[in-house]
Amino acid sequence: MTNGIQVAVIGGGCAGLSAAANLAERGYAVTVFEASSQLGGRARTIVVENKDLMQLLDNGQHILLGAYTETLALLKKVGVDENQVFLRQPLQINMQSAAEKSVFSLKSASFLPAPLNMLWGFLCCRGLSLSERIAALKLMRYLKNTQYEMIGDRPLEQFLISHQQTVRLIELLWEPLCLAALNTPIDKASTRIFLNVLRDSFTGSKTNSDFLLPRLDLSQIISQPLARFIQKKGGVIKLNQRIRHLQVEDNSFSLETRDGKSTFSHVIVAISPARIDQLLASLPKLERTLEAIQTYQYQPIYTIYLQYPAEIQLPTVMSGLSNTIGQWAFDRGQLCGQKGLIAVIVSAEGKHQKMKHDALALNVAKELNRAFPHLPKPLWHKVIAEKRATFACTPNLARPSNKTAQPQLFLAGDYTHADYPATIEGAIRSGIACADLIAKVKQ
Repeated sequence: MTNGIQVAVIGGGCAGLSAAANLAERGYAVTVFEASSQLGGRARTIVVENKDLMQLLDNGQHILLGAYTETLALLKKVGVDENQVFLRQPLQINMQSAAEKSVFSLKSASFLPAPLNMLWGFLCCRGLSLSERIAALKLMRYLKNTQYEMIGDRPLEQFLISHQQTVRLIELLWEPLCLAALNTPIDKASTRIFLNVLRDSFTGSKTNSDFLLPRLDLSQIISQPLARFIQKKGGVIKLNQRIRHLQVEDNSFSLETRDGKSTFSHVIVAISPARIDQLLASLPKLERTLEAIQTYQYQPIYTIYLQYPAEIQLPTVMSGLSNTIGQWAFDRGQLCGQKGLIAVIVSAEGKHQKMKHDALALNVAKELNRAFPHLPKPLWHKVIAEKRATFACTPNLARPSNKTAQPQLFLAGDYTHADYPATIEGAIRSGIACADLIAKVKQ
C-alpha cells in the first residue's frame, strides 16, 4: 500500500478498470465495486441461446480507431496482442444505397504519408461528382490550416453547409462519420468535438485513421485482461456490489454495500452520468456538478444480429448503408469466425425506436436484401437496444472535470473527457487522469 492510500473505484467499466489498473501498477491499494455480475460496462458480452446453440455476442458492435493511443497502450501493458484481437484496416468507407443501387467508396492511400493519404482518398473516391470532391478537399484544407480548431461551437450540419458541403456529400460521408463517432444526429452534434476526432484520425501517423474491428467479444479484449492485471498487482474486484450509500466521514469515505461498510481514503466514481446523482446526492459540495449533469440528454444504439446460413458473406467485412434504418453492417463470419452472422448498427435517435424488435429486425433484413440481393431470409435474429448508450454530444455541453469540489473524490467516464465524444478511448483516458491526480502526477 502506498502512503496509506486506499482507493475505491465505483464502476467496473472501461473508465473504472483503467483507473484501477493504473493505480494498482503504482502500488496503491485498490478495490473495484461493480453493481452487476459482469465487468465492462457497455463493452460487455451477452450470451444468446437459440435452440441448441449458445453464442457469445457483444452488447453492441464496436469500432476502435488507430488514434486510440491510450487504449492500445493500456491493452499492450496488460498483455493483449493487438494483432490477435483486432482486424486493422486502413480507412475505407463503402456506402451501399439500397434505393439507388449505387455505391460510394472512399479509401485512404496506404502508399502515401498522412495527410496525403486522405487527400488522395477524397480525390479518387467514387460516388461523388468532381465538384463535390473538390468541396470536400477544400474543407479538409481549411481544417488543416485552422488545426481543426474553431471559436465557439455549433451544430455540425450548420458548419458543413456553411462550407459548401452538398446534401449528397453530407449524406454519404459526413453524416455516417458523425453517427459513428458521436452517436448524435448531425443537426444536433457538436462541431468542435467532431473536429477533435477528425484531427486525431487524420493527422500524425497515417495509421491513426485505421479502423480496428474486434475479432473477439470486448470482454475478452478489455475487461478480462484488465481484471487479471489488477488482481495480479494486488487489487480487489467485487462483483454484484452496488453502493447503497456513500458518505464523507472526517477525511475519508464510508461505502455501504449489501455486505456491510468499508472505509477508503479516496474514491473514483466511474459510473454512467445517468445514475450518478443517486449516488452522490448526499454530498452538498457536488450540487452544481450534479445540476449540470442532470441536463444531459442521451442517445440510443441498437444492434441487430441476423443469422444467415454459414456460407453467406458480405462483399466486405464492414459496409455502410444509405437511405436505410440500418447504418453499418458487419460480417462477423469474416471478422471473428461466426459464420453467416451479420451485425447491423443503428446509431442515435430515429423512427426505429418506436418499432417492436421483431419488426425492426425484419425491416433491417429487407434493407440488407435490397442492398445485397444474394442474402436469403435470416434463420434467427437478436436485437440489443441500449436506449441510453451515450450522452448526446451537443454544442457547448458542460462537461465536469475529473477533480471535484469534494476533496479526494474524482469522476471518471467518457463524459468527463471534454475533448472527445462517448468512446472507449475517452473513458480510458479519464480513468488514467484520475489515477494521475491521486498519485499527484502533473498532467
